[in-house]
Amino acid sequence: MLLSGAATSAKKRVSLRSRVTLLAASCVAGAVALVSLGAYWTVRENLYAQLDESLWQKAQATVDNKWIIKTPSGDQLPVGLLGLSGVEVAVVDDTGHVSIGTTESLPPVGPKEIAVAKGEAPSIRTDAKSDSRVVAVPYQGDALVLAQSWGPTKRQLADLSLVLLLIGGAGVVVAAAAGTAVARTGLRPVQRLTRATERVARTGDLRPIQVDGDDELARLSHSFNLMLSAVSDAQNRQRQLVADAGHELRTPLTSLRTNLELLLSAEKPDTPQLSEHDRVEIHADLRAQLDELTQLIGDLVELAREDAPPIAHERVDMVEVVEQALARARRRAGDVHFEVDLQPWFLVGEPHTLERAVLNLLDNAVKFSPPDGTVRVDLRPAAHGYAFLQVADAGPGIKDADLPHVFDRFYRSDEARTLPGSGLGLAIVKSAVERHGGAVFAGRSADGGALIAMRLPGSSEPIL
Repeated sequence: MLLSGAATSAKKRVSLRSRVTLLAASCVAGAVALVSLGAYWTVRENLYAQLDESLWQKAQATVDNKWIIKTPSGDQLPVGLLGLSGVEVAVVDDTGHVSIGTTESLPPVGPKEIAVAKGEAPSIRTDAKSDSRVVAVPYQGDALVLAQSWGPTKRQLADLSLVLLLIGGAGVVVAAAAGTAVARTGLRPVQRLTRATERVARTGDLRPIQVDGDDELARLSHSFNLMLSAVSDAQNRQRQLVADAGHELRTPLTSLRTNLELLLSAEKPDTPQLSEHDRVEIHADLRAQLDELTQLIGDLVELAREDAPPIAHERVDMVEVVEQALARARRRAGDVHFEVDLQPWFLVGEPHTLERAVLNLLDNAVKFSPPDGTVRVDLRPAAHGYAFLQVADAGPGIKDADLPHVFDRFYRSDEARTLPGSGLGLAIVKSAVERHGGAVFAGRSADGGALIAMRLPGSSEPIL
């Protein structure tokens, strides 16, 4: 078990660069081995075939030459034998008797050579004992046997093996070096990405990393930079929300504290007492400040929930959502009237989120509408699978300087600063609509007031 754990630990410690180097070297070694083996085998067979063909041609040339010479001992030899060098020669009769040749340099003679002498068959064979290539051909009723050593051919093959081994080894070394260089160069973006990840984890620094090239690793680095940018934007929004919330909460909390301290001081003995009129005014201020603080905290909680990822989606009937929001808005609209024109529209989303967004639009329109004013609510499909929900009032409208900022968090125009509200209502609308794949727009209505529109994707037919 200890050995197995050590082997597993060692295996895990092998770096990717080392694995790439080993893979490159192994692939080249395998390819070199196959090529070298094929080359060696091909050359070996060709050399042996050439040796056989050369020996056979020598035997045929000797037999075809009819000239005969006599030796001092009285033997008759074919003239062709005189031109043979490095070849063992013998003439064997059908009994196996060698009539030409010496015992020191006789070629191997066996049953096949005797069969040739008898005229039964030609013979080409290899005798492992003598390490030679042997040819036997019929010759004047006997068999002419020629044998040539394999020694020179084997030395050539040995030299070829050494050359192939050296070249193959050099190729493997070069491949390993090239694999190391390629791995080092190719993994440099990965190393930068690793260092950047470690830097982010260690310091929280979300600066993007350098991206070179346009290959897969460059695209990975670019994606990582996009992720860092998204995280940075989220952190900045969070910091901005906390800072803005702290700023907005400071005013009502300070006022609450002042009024409470004033009430508590008036209850102490030997201090001036507050008149009933002053006490009633302070109580009214406290209730208004508590209402403002409650609404601000509720808007902050809602905005934080809107910034969170969606939890679940379901079929949403926008007509039903708008009617529910209208029912709530009418209860606190006073003498403001609503003109409603709703056409069917369905989408997939979160009904509660969309109802809160629509209610914020209606409350905003009611807040800026004059007494006995009219708020027009219109829902109708548009082209390309979108519908527009428009809420228009007859109030003072939105100034051109305020139009780019009406959906910003905590933004309040000069006219709205004296009215109740936290400056988060339209920001909640924008967040909710964008989570559903839509967009928001602000402009001027036909009555001169504000026109706020929501563009939502969906269908005029019910979604199953």
